Amino acid sequence: MTEHRTHTLTAGDLVAVFRPEHGMLGISLKHRGAEILRLLDDLEEAAASGRSVGIPLLHPWANRLDAPRYAAAGKSVTLDPESPWLMRDWNQVIVHGVPWSKLEWRQVEGTDSVLVSRLAWNRPELLEVFPYEHEVEIRATLDGTGLTIETTVIATGGDAVPVSFGYHPQLGLPGLSRTQWQLDLPPMELIELDELLLPTGRREPYPKVDRLLADTAFDHGFALTTPSPTMSIAGAGRRVSVDFLSGYRYSQIYAPPAIDYISLEPMVAPANALVTGQGLPIVQPGERYTAVYRIRVEAIG
Repeated sequence: MTEHRTHTLTAGDLVAVFRPEHGMLGISLKHRGAEILRLLDDLEEAAASGRSVGIPLLHPWANRLDAPRYAAAGKSVTLDPESPWLMRDWNQVIVHGVPWSKLEWRQVEGTDSVLVSRLAWNRPELLEVFPYEHEVEIRATLDGTGLTIETTVIATGGDAVPVSFGYHPQLGLPGLSRTQWQLDLPPMELIELDELLLPTGRREPYPKVDRLLADTAFDHGFALTTPSPTMSIAGAGRRVSVDFLSGYRYSQIYAPPAIDYISLEPMVAPANALVTGQGLPIVQPGERYTAVYRIRVEAIG
């Protein structure tokens, strides 16, 4: 088994653990000793396969592309679907960018409450997948209310950089079946998906949700329509929320039926944005794009 160095953050009732040089992966978030994150049973298998566990960054794109090619910021790219630097879903659709376990991060700061790591996107195998030289910096800050993750893409080369990253935090409520989780979602726009879970281009209003998750299955894309919205699950004396603080205008919600986790996913751009150009921010050389979200955990009566 490969050993990977960890860094622990502590504040109040919360303890968070990251692998700062191994995908900058969040591998634990405990509230009063109880684990909030899910799918942590076999981190080494997850690293080998690239599957999402804990709190992974999805970069340079979140969710799916509808073809092994895209054109963005003045460049056309053809991908090799069989490349080990890409991931594919059960339909063989390219998904989630480069596997988190293949990204070589460097820790630049670490205290009891703050962890900062950086990724240089300049290796040939990375530029073959996404030919835009840049750096990514993740700053994770833990305080008594939650874990705040600030992610910045910096265009360090001579080219503009399209920005389409996201996160896939796997969350759950300790000691309570998902059928009893109270789900709270803001009003949004539902992004219609086809049978391959790719956007069709159509959207429709999606009203606020405040009900039990029960056996509802989610694998849906959304456009956020209110400033700094919050999504949450609550029960058994806890509420776990994802606060979209800045820079995230889209989300994917993933909650397979009969499995006790839900992913409330912050996304800078919608799925397939590198292909469609829809909602895709472009960072000019020397400039940066920053997005911030928080996983907030609180005791409730």
